Amino acid sequence: MSDNTRKVTIKAFRFNAETDYLPYYKQYEMEVGKDELILDLLNRIKWEHDGSFSYRRSCRHGICGACAIKVNGKATLACKQNAMELLDLFDNELVFEPSSKKRAVKDMIIDKKDFWDKHAAVTPYVVADVEAHPEHETKQSIAEFNKFLDADLCIQCGACHYSCPALEVNPDYLGPAALNAAYRFTVDTRDNAGKERLELTSQPGVGVWDCVKCFECAEACPKEINPIEKITKL
Repeated sequence: MSDNTRKVTIKAFRFNAETDYLPYYKQYEMEVGKDELILDLLNRIKWEHDGSFSYRRSCRHGICGACAIKVNGKATLACKQNAMELLDLFDNELVFEPSSKKRAVKDMIIDKKDFWDKHAAVTPYVVADVEAHPEHETKQSIAEFNKFLDADLCIQCGACHYSCPALEVNPDYLGPAALNAAYRFTVDTRDNAGKERLELTSQPGVGVWDCVKCFECAEACPKEINPIEKITKL
């Protein structure tokens, strides 16, 4: 083992909803290089240790949001997170878990239906009356565009959603990702559905009033969006 590698113990959450009654953890030992990402370690578990190990991955550039998991309880986008940085925090043992253990389908893969249902509920697109053959584009000023620019960076990874303690105790709460989307389209000057979104997001037990301002979503977001700011503005 050189100065550029460390011997690591990885405890990976294992569960197959079709065959397992309860989840369990399986241990893997490997030497990790200084430039390896968490996604590299997921790949190595599958390629070098156990081909049945399952997880989502796609772009490897922090764009698609598919590889969101939790490492030692910390929401992580596997393709962005350097493994050595986490080893400095957690010593030489890493625990890989899905974003939501109770929604696990197969190892790191979860059923995100609740996430997508809440996202769809806020009408996450521009609603506008547009002519079939418009003569010119709809223009926005830089200031108008900047109102929703950072909110538009959301990649729907679900990291904030599955880190939210308010959602854990109240499944009807829309959650930070959906409320961020509601803000993004409500402040868009091209949109005509802001009133309907505000009616939904102001409902007790569902909308902004159930946010507990714990900042877990802001801490979890790999794009540094800070959903609490958007919830407060709503």
